[in-house]
Amino acid sequence: MRHLTVFDLDGTLVDTPRAIVETFTAAFGALGVTAPEAAAVRATIGLPLERAFGGLLGLSPDDELVTGGVRHYQRLFRELILPRSRELVFPGVADGLDELRAQGIGLAVATSKVHASAEALLRAAGLRDRFELVVGADQVTRPKPDPESALLVLRTLGVAPEHAVMVGDTVHDLHLANAAGMRSIAVTYGVQGPAELAVAAPTWFAGTFGEVVALLGANLRDATEELAG
Repeated sequence: MRHLTVFDLDGTLVDTPRAIVETFTAAFGALGVTAPEAAAVRATIGLPLERAFGGLLGLSPDDELVTGGVRHYQRLFRELILPRSRELVFPGVADGLDELRAQGIGLAVATSKVHASAEALLRAAGLRDRFELVVGADQVTRPKPDPESALLVLRTLGVAPEHAVMVGDTVHDLHLANAAGMRSIAVTYGVQGPAELAVAAPTWFAGTFGEVVALLGANLRDATEELAG
């Protein structure tokens, strides 16, 4: 019986939310449009860029201005975030991922970033080799909070939903997990706090990455004991 953990990226593995707000603000400046308040931008983290820009601009995701915003954002992401990626990795993530792998738990990423950006961020952060698979928003028809990206991970790696756990910092990740039949860990150190996350009924809460590792290890032990019994 194989166990798998699927991680969100921004706000879960890498502390990018503040940098994301800065990048959105710069992208709006490049468009010649007044940037929204930081809180409004933070509320879109976890959604695909087209939906985020569309919502903030009050336009359709396929509008020309939205397309331009996404293009500027992706350029600025390479300039502003990638060079800082190693210092943005949350404490305990690298060692924690190694510990989970040593326990035989498979690791994957399902993110609202496009695949190329997710790969670039993970490589720049020194984390890419820990993951068997990375699925981005452009690899599915319906990105988060739809479960399609998680189901693609499960299908590709041959793991049943009941043997997989989703780890994320927004309700988008938790709704995805619920719809896919997976259990979930809501991390409270990212974009959303416990009260917001509780609405999506996660299986567990974790205040640090170390707590994530402990919960996943305990879950694996419980499953092993149940199988042996």
